[in-house]
Amino acid sequence: MTHFEIVAHRGIHSEAPENTIAAFQRALEWGADAVEMDIRLTADRIPVVYHYYYLQVVTNSMGAIFDYSLEQLRGVEVICPQKPDAPAGRISTLAEILDLFGGKIGLELEIKGPEPEAPEIIGGLLNRYKPFWPTIEVTSFEPALLLAVSAVCPGLAADLLLEKSEAWEQPDVVAYQAVHRGRLAGARAVHLHTTQLSENIVAVLRRAGMEVHAWDVNDGKALEQAARLGIPRICTDRFKMAYAHRTNLADGSQR
Repeated sequence: MTHFEIVAHRGIHSEAPENTIAAFQRALEWGADAVEMDIRLTADRIPVVYHYYYLQVVTNSMGAIFDYSLEQLRGVEVICPQKPDAPAGRISTLAEILDLFGGKIGLELEIKGPEPEAPEIIGGLLNRYKPFWPTIEVTSFEPALLLAVSAVCPGLAADLLLEKSEAWEQPDVVAYQAVHRGRLAGARAVHLHTTQLSENIVAVLRRAGMEVHAWDVNDGKALEQAARLGIPRICTDRFKMAYAHRTNLADGSQR
């Protein structure tokens, strides 16, 4: 496959603080097909875009995000460890991101959970943005969260993220888990880690009626494997490398 969609994981976080407006804007400017972002609930149950439980990982504050109200989070600054001189960002609500980027770039929304009410809250918000649904997909490692989102938002793409396999898991177990966890989730597609990509595992999932996407595609070998297997969408932390690889594949096929 010479063309595949490239998802910028948490935006272009080598240039701007991850999961912030600036990181997503950079992805839009650089030509990403989509941006991946993580959704958590605040103490007052507002969906916000942030990956970690603890604020101190990439912000100037301390404590767990679920203990903060949205108003309290407004003063939190998000930093960029990869580029310390980058301007600080802030934690945005999902609604703010949808207002700014909906319909302009694909949005891959990972529901972190674990709150049982998260799908109803997030799904209720997404129902206000139905015109953008063709460019949105909801993902999670938790099948129950995806099922619940699909009940609130029937027709919205819901994809299962498969955890990276443990050392003891052979390809037959990986394929078996991928198919049946995908079935549990009612998933349109299963997102495999690059170490799980093989002809057999991909074929098993496709025979079961599910497409395959790939995550953590961060080196040339992984990109080549994904392209060889015809993976239509990859998620990467190294956007420029992935974009150059796709361009080279396209140029080579035209010669």
